[in-house]
Amino acid sequence: MNDHTDGTTPAAGGAEREDGAAHVTTGSTGPTADATANGATGATGANGVVGATGAAAEPAIPELVIISGMSGAGRSTAAKCLEDLGWFVVDNLPPALIPTMVELGARSQGNVARIAVVVDVRGRQFFDNLRDSLAVLDAKGVKRRIAFLESSDEALVRRFESVRRPHPLQGDGRIVDGIAAERDLLRELRGDADLVIDTSSLNVHELRAKMDAQFAGDEEPELRATVMSFGYKYGLPVDADLVVDCRFLPNPHWVPELRPFTGLNEEVSAYVFNQPGAKDFLDRYTELLELVAAGYRREGKRYVTIAVGCTGGKHRSVAMSEKLAARLASEGVETVVVHRDMGRE
Repeated sequence: MNDHTDGTTPAAGGAEREDGAAHVTTGSTGPTADATANGATGATGANGVVGATGAAAEPAIPELVIISGMSGAGRSTAAKCLEDLGWFVVDNLPPALIPTMVELGARSQGNVARIAVVVDVRGRQFFDNLRDSLAVLDAKGVKRRIAFLESSDEALVRRFESVRRPHPLQGDGRIVDGIAAERDLLRELRGDADLVIDTSSLNVHELRAKMDAQFAGDEEPELRATVMSFGYKYGLPVDADLVVDCRFLPNPHWVPELRPFTGLNEEVSAYVFNQPGAKDFLDRYTELLELVAAGYRREGKRYVTIAVGCTGGKHRSVAMSEKLAARLASEGVETVVVHRDMGRE
């Protein structure tokens, strides 16, 4: 495991659309904005002067996690995991700016409730600034945790050699010299850490599982799905994780009164799902996806793209994509529907 990053609007699944735009089907209701920004307002007096307004609510202070640790121990993987869990992640933020970041989050009216900041070793002054920032946060009552990623010297050397990168502190010396210097700089921070994770024998999925257990809360980590209809004559989507072939169903293209419309049309959809095997296929494939989704969650996979194809990407695949997305949404999976090739003919 290397220490680098690998890199909507709700709409009803069955709504009739002809523009080919993407839309989102959510399985749960998201947070709604408060109707008044500053609390209750007073009554208007007889002279037209507005009465005293209610006291503005105190801004909610975001929860803060500071991710640090040894270079090569998995900081970027840990940060990506928190990002997938809905945290607002800032990489390599100077420690002196952490209180400012928290203050900005508090002004976001609840849009930034959890902030994760990745800090790495830059020198002794860097950690003096971090110590001062932590003192400021504690004085303001900010709930904060420090997650420290640790690993053995042998594992770190192996990881740096596998990617042929120098250690950031080795200078003209060897990798082990950089590791020793970094351990010395981080010793105090490691002692202050609320969570220490030794990644020496962990793979990426196991590290994700540990982060999920610590930071996902009571909810199971969310899985997000993109259901994409496409036409085989235009090629397979390169980002597809799963591919569904709807060409076993009769093509509405050969029905003159249905040909001008797309699978978003109710008559076209009814025609598709009245064909033998269509409903059974949808039912059984949904059951299969429930099994696959459970495995994806266990393996730390948070995003899946399901490509649904027919000949031209206009009728059968579109209708099937809409129904499949609605089924996934009913199971609590946030689902984006994209009709890649609709309108290309």
